[in-house]
Amino acid sequence: MSKNRTHGQAHHDAVELKFLEKILARLPEDLEVLQALAELYTQVGKYDEGLVNDIKLSQLMPNDDLVWYNLGCSYALTKHFDEAFEALSKSIDLGYGDYDWMKGDTDLTNLRDDPRFESLLNWLYSLCYEEER
Repeated sequence: MSKNRTHGQAHHDAVELKFLEKILARLPEDLEVLQALAELYTQVGKYDEGLVNDIKLSQLMPNDDLVWYNLGCSYALTKHFDEAFEALSKSIDLGYGDYDWMKGDTDLTNLRDDPRFESLLNWLYSLCYEEER
């Protein structure tokens, strides 16, 4: 349990995880359940489980920029750096355009010392702000 999470929050999250996992067992391709579960896994620090769901979402929604962005975050959190950059690049190719969010996203902290991260940010910045000119 992280320092910022209370015992009550942790209990609530555990109950919600069990509930969503049971629903997913019955509806394994339900996009809303997969997305909620992937987000909750990440929130509680179960990064490997979140990654599994994000991979499945990328297969079910191959043209969704946010799905690929979240997949990139999951790869970064699990220290699969090459895959993280590939997924984040694909998210930008598909239209992801929130430069400020990507720049400050703590899920991407593991990528910040890699020169590819600055290149990715520069590419996104140019796409976001050259369109305004």
